[in-house]
Amino acid sequence: MVNDQPYRIDMMWMSVDLTLKTRKIEILPKTFSDHNPLLWISKQGGKQRRWRLNEDLLDDQEIINKIQLHPFLRNFHSYSNSTEITYFDENRDMAVDFDIVNWVVAPNQSFIRVKVGSVEGHAAAGIKFTIDQDVIVWPRWFNETLPPSRCTESCLPGYAKLKREKEPRCCYDCSPCMEGTISTQEDASHCHKCPEDQHPNKIRNQCVPKHFTFLSYEEPLGIILNVLTIFFILVTSFVLGIFIKYLETPVVKANNRDLSYLLLVSLMLSSLSSFLFIGEPQKVTCLLQQTAFSIVFSVAVSSVLAKTVTVVMAFMASRPGSRMRKWLGKSLANAIVFSCSGIQVGICTLWLGISPPFPDSDMHSQPGEIVLQCNVGSVTMFYAALGYMGFLATICFTVAFLARKLPGAFNEAKLITFSMLVFCSVWVSFVPSYLSTKGKYMVAVQIFSILASSLGLLGCILLPKCYIIILRPQLNTKEHLMLKQDGGI
Repeated sequence: MVNDQPYRIDMMWMSVDLTLKTRKIEILPKTFSDHNPLLWISKQGGKQRRWRLNEDLLDDQEIINKIQLHPFLRNFHSYSNSTEITYFDENRDMAVDFDIVNWVVAPNQSFIRVKVGSVEGHAAAGIKFTIDQDVIVWPRWFNETLPPSRCTESCLPGYAKLKREKEPRCCYDCSPCMEGTISTQEDASHCHKCPEDQHPNKIRNQCVPKHFTFLSYEEPLGIILNVLTIFFILVTSFVLGIFIKYLETPVVKANNRDLSYLLLVSLMLSSLSSFLFIGEPQKVTCLLQQTAFSIVFSVAVSSVLAKTVTVVMAFMASRPGSRMRKWLGKSLANAIVFSCSGIQVGICTLWLGISPPFPDSDMHSQPGEIVLQCNVGSVTMFYAALGYMGFLATICFTVAFLARKLPGAFNEAKLITFSMLVFCSVWVSFVPSYLSTKGKYMVAVQIFSILASSLGLLGCILLPKCYIIILRPQLNTKEHLMLKQDGGI
């Protein structure tokens, strides 16, 4: 019941029995108090009763504090004639439900009432607001942008919600998905990873398949390595041809020409082994890559070591009364080559028996790529073979360094010293370079190390002999080689 004052609402509660006896209730004008008196008229004989709020009750705080409401009245609701329920909250305020109505103007200028949403005041989680914006019909002349209902725009796919501290749940920031993760829907609470064989696209809202990659013959890096390998093979073949053509000359015969041939052939085979590293990895190529490279290089280093020992033994045998003459000859050199190379063959055989290399794929080192490569199998055996080759090179370098000041007839030790210095420098730098690169660039580093160390042996030991044979034939005499001087070859 509402009185004539727009800012006041007067209400009264009656029992069902009293309601049946009521004919009329009027709100009388205010007289002496702020509240309007009520006039109740009964159906039986027109009995009238008046009620007015006793202001003395409001003045006595002690009386107000003593007033207690029956627990039954603290939480109740009532039903109207239309069976709609009226709720009251803990503050005795009405928690009513409201319909959100869209009045649509029909072509005949009539109005159509369309329900587009609701507000539920008695929801368990608080006030529940629901609206279906697809049902709303906007007037034709309305061209304004809809006002936002949140304090932030929706996060697009590729972003995730990042809650702001001490702000409502609808207020959040949009954080881009981290590397390797995506989100496929708006306002995603978090980003998720792609499968191993897929990777996120640029805007990180979709997973796309990774593409396979390996060091191929067609790509620029593969072409460069192929050209360098072929060039080195041609140079080695040219040097070998010169040594075969001039095999009877003193320069070729000096210091065991068979070791020179063996060194040239092993250097050529080591260059050919580079082709095993290029192309799509296969089971056979993976088995041959490391083992063939290790064995062939061990033969090359063993040949250089045999040359160095031969130089030292020849100098010691030249002294009067020396017993070292019986050790000179091909038997000592062959024993050094076969024994040193045989140990490497044993290591590689054990490697193939325990955990041989096999084709593998790396899905994590390069983003967006699946790198096809050869897994070395046993990492321990890989570094054991590489370490043994370094051990041979260290012994060869030490012996050659100690023999570098021998007279002119034997000063090939100087060239061997420098060649071993280059060889060791290449493979010492190979280890950190190999470990710091990923994917097909690891293969490129190993191929480059093979070619660089082979070129060091060829250029420092054998090319100077070719220089004498072709350009300085007057020095290619036995008398010159027998001269005991510090300079020359």
